[in-house]
Amino acid sequence: MLKGVKNILFDLGGVLFHIDYNRTIDAFKELGITNFKKYFTQHQQCELFDAFETGKISAELFVKTIQKLSANCANQEIIDAWNAMLVDLPKENLNFLVALSENYRLFLLSNTNEIHIQFVNAFLKKHYNISSINQFFEKAYYSHEIGMRKPHKSTFEWVLKDSNILAEETLFIEDTAQHVEGAKQAGLKTHHLKSNAAIISLFPDTTL
Repeated sequence: MLKGVKNILFDLGGVLFHIDYNRTIDAFKELGITNFKKYFTQHQQCELFDAFETGKISAELFVKTIQKLSANCANQEIIDAWNAMLVDLPKENLNFLVALSENYRLFLLSNTNEIHIQFVNAFLKKHYNISSINQFFEKAYYSHEIGMRKPHKSTFEWVLKDSNILAEETLFIEDTAQHVEGAKQAGLKTHHLKSNAAIISLFPDTTL
């Protein structure tokens, strides 16, 4: 057990589900959007992506807006390019969550959108016959559902209040530096994980 930690709040992409943003950038280049990096990277994004991640626009409108930047690609081509960044969810990460749940309350907080979550759950169903990533957590918080994003301090405070957990008893594991800083401002314990690194090393006493 980690001293003083009762709860663990996980990020999804780059922590549990391996991601590679360059794959999406390359996929959109192939669709004729050669300057996609101007609109979206891991560390910043334009208003369109912020709106989609906070549920202000639908998946349909998101796809149609991106189509205007391309040569009117088919909807599925846009969706596939957008999902290209989602690489893999190793089975050992799922086993690890199950093991951790014996000693900690687990929660998920992800800046994400309905297209990506559909892909994640379809991946789990196809590879592991698991219907939803949500089943590994007491509660999963998705930006497009709660209307708030990391790294805002207020987002972390809202999640803490909704979960009825204390910041000083909660460890947040995240691969994006500015999100770690937002969690620190809200009083959480934090660990800045290198993207796609093995998380089991943080808990050497946990056996799978």
